[in-house]
Amino acid sequence: MRIIAGLAKGRRLARPVEGTRPFMDRNREALFSSLGDVVAGAAVLDLFAGTGSLGLEALSRGAASAVFVERNPPAVVVLRENVGKVGLGGTVVATDVIDFVTGSRDTFDLVFVDPPYQLPLASVQEVLELSVDLLNPSAVVMLHRRAGEAEPAVPDALELTWQRQYGDAHIWRFTMKSEETER
Repeated sequence: MRIIAGLAKGRRLARPVEGTRPFMDRNREALFSSLGDVVAGAAVLDLFAGTGSLGLEALSRGAASAVFVERNPPAVVVLRENVGKVGLGGTVVATDVIDFVTGSRDTFDLVFVDPPYQLPLASVQEVLELSVDLLNPSAVVMLHRRAGEAEPAVPDALELTWQRQYGDAHIWRFTMKSEETER
């Protein structure tokens, strides 16, 4: 696993710990290609961060900041190692995702939701709903689930703008509804 593009291109990331599922390089490349200019200058939130590959890729591609949320203690160790190794900053928060999204006062431009495949759809849905309060007006939320999983319901404040399947991965892109869309 490595950083694909940007300032830290080619830098290798520590291997995932047992119980984490790395976001494959080719899927990450497709995801970031779909984001285009969204990443530059963005405040990024990487939920269920695992190794931090999504948030670190965003920092390498010009994101202004990244917060990594992960509760699994062995994964937090690897995550901190990767943040240090890449050297582009980032804040690691070792807590439960629900606790973070309900307690944070920060806002973000780009949110990655990459939960473990075994996390029930109802829990994924709850994270999406609660994350809305952390989004800036033009924010983008990217959700990664296993292909074939039930599609999440779109929270009222968001609209589904893109989705793709890459092998066993399914990726959804949500954006905040504009005032025009809500009328």
